[in-house]
Amino acid sequence: MTEAQQTYDVVVIGGGSTGENVAARAVRGGLTAALVESELYGGECSYWACMPSKALLRPMEVAAMARRLPGVPVGPLDVPAVLARRDEFTSHLSDAGQQQWVVGAGIAALRGQGRLVGDKRVEVTGPGGAVTALRATHAVVLATGTSAFVPDLPGLADAQPWTSREVTSMKAVPRRLVVLGGGVVSVEMAQAVKGLGAEQVVLLVRGTRLLERMEPYAGELVADGLRETGVEIRYGASAASVRRDSGGVTVVLEDGGEVTADELLVAVGRRPRTGDLGLDTVGLEPGSSVEVDDSMRVPGSDWLYAAGDVNGRALLTHMGKYQARVCGDVIVARAAGGPDDGPALRATGPVPQVVFTDPQACSVGPTEADARRAGLVVRTVSIDLGGVAGAALLADGYRGRASLLVGEGDVVLGATFVGQEVAELLHSATVAVTAGLSLQQLWHAVPSYPTVSEAWLRLLEAAGL
Repeated sequence: MTEAQQTYDVVVIGGGSTGENVAARAVRGGLTAALVESELYGGECSYWACMPSKALLRPMEVAAMARRLPGVPVGPLDVPAVLARRDEFTSHLSDAGQQQWVVGAGIAALRGQGRLVGDKRVEVTGPGGAVTALRATHAVVLATGTSAFVPDLPGLADAQPWTSREVTSMKAVPRRLVVLGGGVVSVEMAQAVKGLGAEQVVLLVRGTRLLERMEPYAGELVADGLRETGVEIRYGASAASVRRDSGGVTVVLEDGGEVTADELLVAVGRRPRTGDLGLDTVGLEPGSSVEVDDSMRVPGSDWLYAAGDVNGRALLTHMGKYQARVCGDVIVARAAGGPDDGPALRATGPVPQVVFTDPQACSVGPTEADARRAGLVVRTVSIDLGGVAGAALLADGYRGRASLLVGEGDVVLGATFVGQEVAELLHSATVAVTAGLSLQQLWHAVPSYPTVSEAWLRLLEAAGL
C-alpha cells in the first residue's frame, strides 16, 4: 500500500552521522528535510564501530600505561565492567534518544528502506510493508555508508564468521580468535580481544605488513605492540577455505596450514551499501561506490548527492561528517540561488586517521611513497619520540616515532606519529597541512615544555632549523 506523496526540500537516505549532519545543515539553512533510516539512527559508528571499539580499547590502554609507571597499582581488567561501559556508549543498541534528537532538530524521521525511483523521487518501505512516496524539491542525498566485505571463500558463510559488528558487540570474550586482515579493524580488535582475556589471538595477514595505508614504520611499531600483548601475527597467510565443527572454526591456508579458534573475525575491507538503493533508476551502477565531485554532487546531476563512506572517498566517520557539512551547505546555497563555490563549500581537506592500538598510530596527508608516485619532490624528517622529555615522563621506556613529509618550499604535506597518547598530536599536524604551513612558520609555534608536543620542535631541528 502506498500512502500519499510527501514533499521535502531535501531527502536523505541513511540516518547515520553523515546523514544526520546533512539534514541538520539543510534545516539550519531554512530548508525542510526528511531522514530515512532502515536500522538505527546514529548509524554504524555509534553502535558497531567507533564508539564500542574505543570503549573496549581504552581500559586496556590505561592499564598498559599504568604498568609503565612505577608506583601505580595495576590489577586485572574487570571484563564485565568493560563490556557494560561499552553497552552504555552504544545505548544498549537503542536509538530512541538519537531519533528524538532528529525530530527535535526539525527533521522528519522515516523508518524504513529508502530507494530511488526516479529523479528527485524516493520510496520508503516501512517495517510493516507500507510504502511512503517522497519527492525532493532540491536534493536527494545518499548517505548509506558501507558494510563489512566477506569474501567468497569455500565454507566461510556456513562458518558464521564475525565482522566488525559482531566483535564490537560481543557478549563474552572468546577463548581463541583468528582474524583475517591487517587493517585498522583487524589490529584494534585483535588487541582488544587479547587484552580482555582471550588465551590465543592469531592475525592472518595476506600481505607483508600491517596498516599498509600508513608509513611502513607505523605498521612495524603496532606489530611490536600486538606481539607484546600476546597476539600472534602471520604474514603472507592467505585463506583457502573455512570450516566449522564441534572443535571450533578452522581456517585452511593456501600453503596447507590450518588455524583453529572458537571465533573467526573477517576484517578485509568494506563495500558500499548501494545494492538496494534503486541506483539503476537514475543511470548508476547498483553495488558500486557513488562518484561525486568536491561538492558531493553526482556528476551530470543537479539534484543527486552522496556523502560519507558511500562515495568511497574516505571511509572515516569524521570525514563523513565533514563531507556532510559541505554537502548540506552547498544544497542550501544552490536552493537560494546564491554562489556555491566558496572555500567552505568544497570538501578538499586532508584526511586524518587514528588507529587506537597500544601504541596508537595516526597520520594525515599522503605517505612518502604516495607523494613520490604522484610526482612530488619530497623529503621525510623523523625523530625517535622516546627522546622527547614529555614522552619520557608519560611512560618509562617510551617507544615511538614521528615524521613529517616536507615538499617544495619546505611546506608540510603530511605527518605520522606512533606512540602512547599520540592521537592528540594529530590535529596540530592537520592544521599545518590544511593551511600549507612551512617549517619556517612552524618554528615560531613554540610547544609547551614538558609535553609530547615538544616533538614538533625536535622534528624542526631534525629538518635543519
